[in-house]
Amino acid sequence: MAAAATGGAGPASSSRPLLAGRKRGSGAAMPGAAGLLLPLLLLLPGLAALEPLSVGLAIGVASALTGYLSHPNFYCSYVECCPSAGHRLNATALREQLDERLFGQHLAKEVVLRAVTGFSHNPSPKKPLTLSLHGWAGTGKNFLSQLLARHVHPAGLRSKFVHLFLATLHFPHQQQLQLYQEQLQSWIRGNVSACPYSVFIFDEMDKMHQGLIDAIKPFLDYYEQVDGVSYRKAIFIFLSNAGGDLINKAALDFWTSGKEREEIQLKDLEPVLSVGVFNNKNSGLWHSSLIDRNLIDYFVPFLPLEHKHVKMCVRAEMKARGHAVDEKVVEAVADEMTYFPKEAKIYSDKGCKTVQAKLDIHEDIAVKYTNAKD
Repeated sequence: MAAAATGGAGPASSSRPLLAGRKRGSGAAMPGAAGLLLPLLLLLPGLAALEPLSVGLAIGVASALTGYLSHPNFYCSYVECCPSAGHRLNATALREQLDERLFGQHLAKEVVLRAVTGFSHNPSPKKPLTLSLHGWAGTGKNFLSQLLARHVHPAGLRSKFVHLFLATLHFPHQQQLQLYQEQLQSWIRGNVSACPYSVFIFDEMDKMHQGLIDAIKPFLDYYEQVDGVSYRKAIFIFLSNAGGDLINKAALDFWTSGKEREEIQLKDLEPVLSVGVFNNKNSGLWHSSLIDRNLIDYFVPFLPLEHKHVKMCVRAEMKARGHAVDEKVVEAVADEMTYFPKEAKIYSDKGCKTVQAKLDIHEDIAVKYTNAKD
């Protein structure tokens, strides 16, 4: 894929189709003892002139050394390797990071935590884990998907086992739909062959051509193997703004009726969300067999963010920059955001998406003011 897809072969620009997928190894092949033994022996001067006992001793030492160097624990400390079969996701660490940095999304946190923990601890899942995250921009969909990827593969988006697809970049041309479908299948097949624990993130699903995503249906279904490859331990994540209006309406209805947003449960949103996305021509999942066959395990709603949540985002960003939290700046940045509905101004229409840019301006003003005083 392109650079966004973590360093694999892929299109050089959005004007070119996705390159044909190829099988990708889990890094350079681990060298065997024989592969390392020959160069080591060549480094021993006058080896041919030594007594047989000395030669045998030298070969024994070289074999022991190469055995140590080729041991998986040593090798994988320098080269990224696919996780072993006993790999388990650290749910406690994931929860702590979500609590610290994902705000106003009690539903998304709980659903994803339960889903990935259960999947990670299941030694024989029946199908890959498939999550579809929905909500307006700036509510945390990208953040959660990338954080989850880092807990499976510590290098995150830089990992060769994590693959990010952007609809407008990797699949730009409607007339090349069949080519994209073939290449997408080949790419996924090759990468899962190299690492069963591969993670695939599909962003901008609402901009994806209709029918494209159905190409991966065989990989998400309840098959033990497809053409000799098992996909059951892979994770697929779809990100979409589609359904955001439905989620916002439900949240506003709860607010209007005097209920707390934390009272909203998955059962209040998931059925209407799945139906709404299935019937939305701009969802990328319009009349998709993935929904029709119930292959998406969870439709995860991301609620619109309130003023207090935007302030949490500002504080977190200031801390991430190593700055002391200035509540005046926090309040100023939050107040500059635009909110809906117009009368009540409850929810930020951009979530926390522009917090960084607005904070840049306020911090620049603060620095200039400080310098002027000095």
